[in-house]
Amino acid sequence: MKFGVPREKHSKYQEERRVGLSPAGAAELIRAGATVFVESKAGIDAGFTDEDYRKVGAQVVYSAEEAYRRADIVVKVQAPAVDELQYIRQGLTIMGFLHMAVAPQEVAQHFVENQVTAIGYEVIQRQDGVLPVLKPMSMIAGRMAVQIAGRLLEAHRTGGRGILLGGIPGLPPAEVVIIGAGNLGLYATESFIGIGARVILVDKNPDKLEHAIRLFDGKVTTMLYSRHSIEKLIKFADVLILSVLVPGQRAPIIITKEMVKTMKKGAVIMDFSIDQGGACETSRLTPTESQVYTYEGVVHFAVPNVPSWVSRTSTHALTNALLPYLLEIQQTGLTGALKRFYDLKQGVYIYKGKIVKQKISTPGQMLYDFDALLTEEA
Repeated sequence: MKFGVPREKHSKYQEERRVGLSPAGAAELIRAGATVFVESKAGIDAGFTDEDYRKVGAQVVYSAEEAYRRADIVVKVQAPAVDELQYIRQGLTIMGFLHMAVAPQEVAQHFVENQVTAIGYEVIQRQDGVLPVLKPMSMIAGRMAVQIAGRLLEAHRTGGRGILLGGIPGLPPAEVVIIGAGNLGLYATESFIGIGARVILVDKNPDKLEHAIRLFDGKVTTMLYSRHSIEKLIKFADVLILSVLVPGQRAPIIITKEMVKTMKKGAVIMDFSIDQGGACETSRLTPTESQVYTYEGVVHFAVPNVPSWVSRTSTHALTNALLPYLLEIQQTGLTGALKRFYDLKQGVYIYKGKIVKQKISTPGQMLYDFDALLTEEA
């Protein structure tokens, strides 16, 4: 099996510094008998040189086109940019954080027309509901939320409230509201509690809230989600974290413009759901922290790929999560791996040009029964 690793592109929408496969991951695949093509400088922003890849036996190629065209499986971080579609040959398999529910229609259309198999990391899901590839990225983003929020609250940077997250004796800490008690929400909760902030964690699932109370030894206040409770909470929030996820679908809008208008001037909204369209009506993509903006005096942060800021750590974490699937693909082929791994099968949006998952951005296309397609190939 031939694996291709193109260099991720910066765009006006986001800057991506991760790479789809670390040298250590490439070494494991090569030991298993695979051939790995890595575009020159693909790993440079994560601290990996071309020589690091050559040392483990990978072949360094000098264009994105070659990394795509010589591969059977392309291992990326982000979805291919529109100008990369020209490199995608018939029958190729693309793996990455594809977010097909909000992807440009021409991307999905190109995949269908060229009989591509598209596997989205964000919808690889085990039967217990765990998203094993997305999970480490959510953990990293959650850990980073506190340091970003601290900067955004500084008055001289963005017009933030000018307050200290943890407070000091005689002065209260910041009030942090986190909506969503998944991996990102829990790791953010841990970090904000650790710095001394007051945290209110909101979720629709009471079991998740009970788990959070046990996990943090009662140091977090929890509240069951309702429109009424959210309207009350955001009025006194200094920081509002949105970590709402519906796998494979656009994020629901839970914070409206009218709600934003009721928030404190200089308060911060951090919309970590922006890669799925955003959970706040006033959110728009901010590719970098320098492009945060205010609406009605409220600071908005909506960077879609925060883990890329710690690109080396994130690349190692991503590779560790992917390797069991990639090694199975190498050993038994794509169809064999899909039959063995329930979770990998759940990650398929398009199989050989046939759409097998709903909520994709190309309307009017027929939806196929994926199990029936796999059975036909048996």
